[in-house]
Order: sequence, then C-alpha cells, then structure tokens
Amino acid sequence: MGVSTSAPAAGVRLVAMDFPPVNALPVRGWYELAGALRTAGADPSVRCVVLAAEGRGFNAGVDIKEIQAARDRAALLGANHGCAEAFAAVYDCPVPVVAAVHGFCLGGGIGLAGNADAIVASEDATFGLPELDRGALGAATHLARLVPQHLMRALYYTSRTATAAELHRHGSVWRVVPRAGLREAALELAGEIAAKDGALLRLAKAAINGIDPVDVRRSYRFEQGFTFEADLAGLSGGHRDAFVARSTGTSGARSTGKG
Repeated sequence: MGVSTSAPAAGVRLVAMDFPPVNALPVRGWYELAGALRTAGADPSVRCVVLAAEGRGFNAGVDIKEIQAARDRAALLGANHGCAEAFAAVYDCPVPVVAAVHGFCLGGGIGLAGNADAIVASEDATFGLPELDRGALGAATHLARLVPQHLMRALYYTSRTATAAELHRHGSVWRVVPRAGLREAALELAGEIAAKDGALLRLAKAAINGIDPVDVRRSYRFEQGFTFEADLAGLSGGHRDAFVARSTGTSGARSTGKG
C-alpha cells in the first residue's frame, strides 16, 4: 500500500498509487506521490512518466474520514497543501506525464489527470468533481483542461460525471481502451514519447508549460482559499459528516466543531 515506482521500459517510469479501498489519499499519500513524481522526473534517464493506480479506481480525492477524525484543521490544511504539491509535481515534471485512468477519477483525481500531458483511459473510467457534495471547492482549474468551459460549470454545479468516451470526443483523452488493456496502452504511448531525444523532450515540456494560457498553480491555490473559507463559515463539516456516515453505514453524523 502506498506509492510505488518501477521501470517497465527504457526511458519510462511507472508511478502507481495504491491506497485501498478507493484510492482516497491521506495527507501523507499526496506528499508521497509528489515525491515519487519529482524523483522520477529528476532522473536524466527518464523521458516519460506514467501515472497509474491499482484497485477499484484511479483516484477518489482526499481521505475525508481522516479530515473528520482530526480534532483541529491540521488534516484539512494538510490535504489542501498536499494536493497542491501533487498536482504541481505532475504539471512541473520535466518530462511528459501520461495518466492511465480507470474506474473513478474524482476530486483530486481530476487535479492529477487534468495536469497530465496525456490521458489514456479505460472504457469504465468516469471523471467528475463531487466537491459541492463534500463541502469543498477546487480543481475546476483542472476540469476546465478536460472539457469546454460551460460543460465544466454544469458538471461542477451538479456533481455529475463525464465518461472516458465523452472526454475522448472533446479531445482531452488520447485513447479509450478495455480495462484489461489500459496499462499496456499507456505504456505504448509512453514508449513512443520516450523514443524521442530526452533533452529535446525536456525543452518541449518547459516550452509548452510556458505558453499555457492559465497558471494552473496560482488558479488552483485561489480555488483552495474558498474551501477553507467554506470551512471557517461552518458550511463544510456537515457535508463531510454526512459523507462519512454514508460511507461507513452509520446512522448519524458526528459534530466536529468545524461547521
């Protein structure tokens, strides 16, 4: 359990998340993932990184149970900063990052996939931001990289999801494949990228990031401020309590003193 790194092919690093049962990462998990991505990108022999996951889905966001179990806001702040670190590690990786997405890609998963250079998805993959249902805000920055602006807003306000096939039609998913062939398809694309000149690839990544019309780091941090504002205003804790109650099968919500 945790984050693992392997070298499945020359010039390619595979970074995989494994946090059962649903890859909802605890605070330490976001920092562990950020560290693994940065280490992979810093290796001069690496020309492409594949970000994948084990288990039922790619990523279900932050571990809300960890946040609600805390007696203060330390876990909320930790998740806030940890997500920013992991998303930035994908975006700032000196070499291209291919996200291999299966099952659910929610909340923080959108931040990771949205900052990747390319996405290969399985037929069962779904993408969305249930943030409003969790008493949070954020990652609209990254969802806007996957779908057109008005669709992003509708998905955000309704907490609905989009399928891999829909994202493929919008051009944000490179390829949709059966679940069993996902890892192979992602590694195939990574291998094609890794066959290029490594020094030129790093220059290309820096050049493309440099002409990005939106500063994803600054815009995401701006969004995160509203998550903390909602918590301070007493709007968030009840939604998180209700989520924990539903996911654990308990009948009532516990008061956390956080709204």
